Amino acid sequence: MLTIAFTGGGTGGHIYPGLAIASCLKELISCRIFWIGSASGMDKGIVENAGIEFYGISSGKLRRYLSIKNISDIFRVIKGYFMAKKILKKEKPSLLFSKGGFVSVPPCAAASSLKIPVFSHESDYSPGLASRINIRFSEKIFLPYPKSLELIKEKFRHKAFVSGNPVRPDFKSADPKKGYDFLGINEGERILLVLGGSQGSKEINDLVKLCLDDFIQYYTVVHQVGESNEEDIAGKNNPKYFPRAYFKDEMPHIIACSELVLCRSGAGTIWECKSLNKPMIHIPLRGSGTRGDQVENAELFEKMGASLTFIPSPQFTTTQNASALEVLVKAVAKDHVRRNEMAEAKISDNDAASFIAGEIVRRIGHNNAENK
Repeated sequence: MLTIAFTGGGTGGHIYPGLAIASCLKELISCRIFWIGSASGMDKGIVENAGIEFYGISSGKLRRYLSIKNISDIFRVIKGYFMAKKILKKEKPSLLFSKGGFVSVPPCAAASSLKIPVFSHESDYSPGLASRINIRFSEKIFLPYPKSLELIKEKFRHKAFVSGNPVRPDFKSADPKKGYDFLGINEGERILLVLGGSQGSKEINDLVKLCLDDFIQYYTVVHQVGESNEEDIAGKNNPKYFPRAYFKDEMPHIIACSELVLCRSGAGTIWECKSLNKPMIHIPLRGSGTRGDQVENAELFEKMGASLTFIPSPQFTTTQNASALEVLVKAVAKDHVRRNEMAEAKISDNDAASFIAGEIVRRIGHNNAENK
């Protein structure tokens, strides 16, 4: 049986799109798939929950700034390279597919050294550091937007192809009624869904606390607060407020029954919401701890007419920023035409997961023919 390796991790945004491609591959061909990810963190649980074999390796963060941790992490990356190489030599995959994240660099380098073809995918408008390194080892890199091609170095541009971003198959069968039933909310109720990423967002949570009385004039507010923030949420007993630490398998159905989504602008979240034609207001993660990719994603979606962006002003207090957010949400809640325009805005014509899976199958067929 053909064996295909996947790698990537660190966040759900580096795992779930890869799982979408893996699911499409299994529909196209009979194959065994295994995943190389970080030995610590969320990677193992998510991957194994999807029924895929998981191998954990040592990983170090790739930083673009000076830090004493860079020294120890160099050794973790080197260790990860040799661990990945050992796994790949033993399992002999026909191809390695990388979904990015710092953990993906050692497996991509190891696969290249073993002459195993490498394909990779970048979810954000501009390639992150891991993708910029991995493209050196990759035969092909798939990108979300045509404009992203311009950000690839010219000498590597022949490897780059526009695919869009893969979305989990569960979103194709998302059912609004199942979302209402899970939440215990009457079908047809207007819902504002608030998402701060898989870990939640203190910034968004603090704004929602101050805006809640205003929001519930228009919506039932469904709020993913993050597992470490569940106890720090006001208004728990309000019948129009539904805070939860984390939504899992029910997430596609909850998005499907929502009228408006207030969220970060990580690539995975915004493409999943867009796949269900949901208007969005983005509060992107920004500042010294990020490379600015969420700001870029938010700006691009807003230019395409699919969303609006709200960036709290550092010159304002949290209360002042909350007041400004209230005004924006109220305006969108009262403007049916505007919401429809955002819902109907076109981002991509591709089914990215199917497209990339097809490219993998074609490459494996070519590779097998060469080795006969």
